[in-house]
Amino acid sequence: MTFRTLRARSAARLCPAAPRLALLALAAGSACSALAQAAPAGGELLAQNLRTPSLAETVVAATRSPQPLTDLVADISVVDRETIESSGATGLADLLGRLPGVEFARNGGPGTTTSVYLRGAESRFTAVFIDGVRVDSQSTGGAPWESIPLGLIDRIEVLRGPAGAVYGSDALGGVVQIFTKRGEKGTAPYVGAGVGSHGTTKVEAGISGASGTVDYALGLERENSTGFNARTVSTQNPDRDGYRSTAGHARVGLQLNAVHRLEGTLMVNDTNSGYDNGLGKDDRSLHQMHALGLNWSAQWSSAYKTRLSITDSRDEYETRPSPYLSDTRLRGYYFQNEWRQGPHLVTAALERREDRLENAPIDAKRSQDAVALGYGYNAAGHTVQLNVRHDSDSEFGGKTTGSVAYGYAITPQWRATASVGTGFRAPTLYHRFSEYGVATLRPESSRNAEVALRYAQGSSTFSATLFRNRLTNLISFAGPGTCASEFGCYANTARAEYQGVTFAGSHRLGDVTLHGSIDLQRPRDLDTGKQLARRAKRHATLGADTRWAGWTLGAEVQASARRFDTAANTNVLGGYTLLNLYASTRIARDTTLLARIDNVADKDYQLARTYATAGRTVYVGIKWAPQ
Repeated sequence: MTFRTLRARSAARLCPAAPRLALLALAAGSACSALAQAAPAGGELLAQNLRTPSLAETVVAATRSPQPLTDLVADISVVDRETIESSGATGLADLLGRLPGVEFARNGGPGTTTSVYLRGAESRFTAVFIDGVRVDSQSTGGAPWESIPLGLIDRIEVLRGPAGAVYGSDALGGVVQIFTKRGEKGTAPYVGAGVGSHGTTKVEAGISGASGTVDYALGLERENSTGFNARTVSTQNPDRDGYRSTAGHARVGLQLNAVHRLEGTLMVNDTNSGYDNGLGKDDRSLHQMHALGLNWSAQWSSAYKTRLSITDSRDEYETRPSPYLSDTRLRGYYFQNEWRQGPHLVTAALERREDRLENAPIDAKRSQDAVALGYGYNAAGHTVQLNVRHDSDSEFGGKTTGSVAYGYAITPQWRATASVGTGFRAPTLYHRFSEYGVATLRPESSRNAEVALRYAQGSSTFSATLFRNRLTNLISFAGPGTCASEFGCYANTARAEYQGVTFAGSHRLGDVTLHGSIDLQRPRDLDTGKQLARRAKRHATLGADTRWAGWTLGAEVQASARRFDTAANTNVLGGYTLLNLYASTRIARDTTLLARIDNVADKDYQLARTYATAGRTVYVGIKWAPQ
């Protein structure tokens, strides 16, 4: 395996058992009466469809416990199922790229290596959870965005800004919480199918419901595409790089009694996608992932409740005919206590994480044990959120992170917030044990400060968020050192700064709802002053939706300034502006028709140098879902 091969791809994980923390958690449960992690602290729900979200809606991304939107201090966006379906997006990254503060890059079409940047932070600096199950890579680092099936997702919460005091390692740039559907009373089946450009076909089916003490939700999705030639340079195979993906999810809950609930969740995906690694070969990427969770929650009194979770995830990445295999496995144990009294919320949590990487000749593992405390207060227009966490790593020792956030309701419509917080990411097992690895690498660390002003009145919202996030001990590929490779070694030699301002809002003008965001940022290397690769200084999304003659009609414009494909800023990726159109209508009582045209003007642009994008694409789908 070469360094170039590793950089071209990410992998993923699963892990063995850790009864030690589980026993510790159970012992602490009977003694603790304050615990956990609360709920999203101060963010914004950017309406991207015609539905006006309820202010009573709750989110969990900021503190890992449900909390009303009105109590939030953190910078959060929420995407619901209705928005996902009307978007017509082909992948999770495509959808996230339309949110404030989010950019993405991809090496070709759907199913190929994808990176997501929150506020300009590296892709590995976003902690990602599926129904509370962390997914991550211990090779290149970061979540396998290309293998998370968008069609099985019911809701997404995106937290921007470091959250190490709540989540521990990885959350330097932010957190993405992904949720699948939960069954509700009755029975709700659905069936859907669609066709699109590049020979794309999609079929889906599922059922959810609840009866007595049991609720359930099951879903399956199959997607195929002949694709397009991802790389048009003469040295690469001039074939069409298509993909096929098969995914499923299950979520089953059992309400044992008024106090206790058990729930199991599972998401799996198997993707086979084409990529170009040389002339005359049909190179294939084989990507398998799963996210499995078991949760027990108990409401011991009106003030005190607990939750115990055991999670397991795996992301296996393989290439053929070129032999490469990377297998990352994570196992987690999380025990949360929460005590509420009037405007006060006290939380405390114990967490254990176990990582393992098999990437020949590497077969390495490590663990992290953590304790986290939190305090929240919300009354008389004032909101306070305090969090502190200590992680003890089996390899590099301990790391303490903290955050302080404050919000004040100036008027019933206007709200000001301010926060500071820290985060870190432990070096991956590949960073430490590969031929380029150095065992003494230190964690990458961040320090963030932000202020925001938000407005909400009826269907109108507005926010302006000013932030600065500085990273130290950034791991980069440096010159020869103590590692085994003569080409160079990983080292804590870099520093970075992500600073900028994000404007976002929505407003109803007659029968038309306008929405959008503009990001003005400066993601840069503090040592060289260069702009960080594949991130723009300016990017924006502007859209409009309306209802007419039984149709929902929408248009959106996505724009990005120029970017650079390299850290040296030598290869320019030109700026671009894309126009997308979509429409949907009910063609029968329980049947909906959706049509979408992306990149209407057939703009030629690149997200990664020498990798093509799809050009103009059309998708038409139909879905039956009895109401």
